[in-house]
Amino acid sequence: MRVRTGGHLNNQRNKTTTVQKKKELVNYWLAKQEPSGPRGYSFDTLKKDKMTIWDGIHNNLALKHMKNMKIGDLVLFYHTGTERQAVGIMEVTSKPYPNPKEENKRFIAVDVKYKKPLKRPVTLDEIKNQKKFKDWELVRISRLSLMPVPKDIWQSILKISQN
Repeated sequence: MRVRTGGHLNNQRNKTTTVQKKKELVNYWLAKQEPSGPRGYSFDTLKKDKMTIWDGIHNNLALKHMKNMKIGDLVLFYHTGTERQAVGIMEVTSKPYPNPKEENKRFIAVDVKYKKPLKRPVTLDEIKNQKKFKDWELVRISRLSLMPVPKDIWQSILKISQN
């Protein structure tokens, strides 16, 4: 009688074991930008450029949020000024890195690419008129230029844009 110690399974295990990559969850964000004027940059401009560096953030809370951005995260592009509306979606394509336009290394940037427009823009007034948005930073901290978007709010905004 031959006794097997389990060693024969090693070769079989190596052949049949597949490494499954842990699927990372996507985070959702909203980034504000003035679409016109000397420092303006619109979603249509991003569409033409295809990619850009997202920089110019100096607010401490917004910088804290930016540090948490990762490749593959989705971002609502929000036009400020007279428009005040979410107009499209972009995707983060880099980890946060020191902003090359700034001497102070605490100021960071990420690279983003054009993803798609919303079916129709969703205005700030539409957002403010719904109770489920009342505690969201867009409504509570109006001057914040970058903020997280909870998944349920993200889905609600996409749904509103469909109508």
